[in-house]
Amino acid sequence: MKTVEKIKQPIAHEMELFEKKFHLFMNSPVVLLNKITHFIVNRKGKQMRPMFVFLVAKMLNNGEVNDRTYRGASVIELIHTATLVHDDVVDDSNRRRGFFSINALWKNKIAVLVGDFLLSKGLLLSIDNDDFDLLKIISVAVREMSEGELLQIEKARRLDITEEIYYEIIRQKTATLIAACCSLGAAAVQPNSVHVERMRNFGELIGMAFQIKDDLFDYGEKRIGKPTGIDIKEQKMTLPLIYALSQASSKEKKWLINSVKNHNRDKSRVKAVIDYVKTKGGLDYAIKKMKEYQHQALEILKDYPDSEYKNSLKIMIDYVINREK
Repeated sequence: MKTVEKIKQPIAHEMELFEKKFHLFMNSPVVLLNKITHFIVNRKGKQMRPMFVFLVAKMLNNGEVNDRTYRGASVIELIHTATLVHDDVVDDSNRRRGFFSINALWKNKIAVLVGDFLLSKGLLLSIDNDDFDLLKIISVAVREMSEGELLQIEKARRLDITEEIYYEIIRQKTATLIAACCSLGAAAVQPNSVHVERMRNFGELIGMAFQIKDDLFDYGEKRIGKPTGIDIKEQKMTLPLIYALSQASSKEKKWLINSVKNHNRDKSRVKAVIDYVKTKGGLDYAIKKMKEYQHQALEILKDYPDSEYKNSLKIMIDYVINREK
C-alpha cells in the first residue's frame, strides 16, 4: 500500500464526503467558472492539507468530526487552490501537477479572477456559518504567505539572507499553511482550547521540515540523483547554500555570489556551485536541521493518547522528509 493511502485509511470516509461537499462549495451560476472549477477539482493533488484537518480533529475528538471540520477542510483547500492559481500567473508557469495550468489554458486575466473567486468562496463559507475563529486562522495564514513571498523577493535581490531570515521566509511561505490546517482541525472540534495553538505549532514544525526537504531536491536529493539547480537559477537562497556561504572564505564567497547572481544560466557554473555546497557540508547541515524539526513535531504528538489518527500523523511526518518528489 502506498504511504499516502496508508495515511488516508482512518479518514477514508471523511475524505470521500469532503470531496462531494467541496464540489458543491465550488458551484457557480457562471458556466465558464463551473468549467474551470470542474477542471481544478478533477486534477487535485494528494490533498495533504484536508488530511491534516481531519486527522487532527479525529485525534482530538475520539474519532468524531462535525460540520465545522468539513467547512474548515474546504476553506483551506479553496484558499490554497486560489494561491496556487495566482502563483502560476506570478511565476508565468504553464504546468501544474503535470497538467496545463489555468493561465496556460484560459490566460492570466481569467486565472486571476478564478483565484479571486476561490478566495471569496472560502471567506464566505466561514462567514455564512459564523465560523469566525476558523476565518481568523486562515486569514492570518494568507497574510503571512504573502509577506513571506515578498520578503524572499526583497532579499533575493541582494542575496543577503541569513539563516534566521531563511527560517522566517519558509515559516511564512510554507509552514504557515500546514500550521493553519492543524490549527483548524483542532479549532473545529475543540474551539478555544490549548490544542488550537499546540496543533498550530505542530503543523508549523512539519511545514519547516517539508520546505527544507524541498530545498534539498535542488541538490539531487531524489531517486534520479541528478541535481536540478532550479533554485540557483532563480537566485533563491536555500539552507544548503546559506550554510556553505557561512563556511566560505571571502574569495569563495565572492565567487559563489557572483555565480548565483550573474552566471545562474551557465550549467557548468551551477554544477560547480552544487559541488561546492556539498563539499562544505551544506546538505548534511540542512538534513540535520530538517530532522530536528521532525523530532520536535513528534515530541508534541507524544502528549496525545495512541490512536490510528495519531499513527497516521506520525506516518505523515516521516513521509514529509522521506518523499522522493
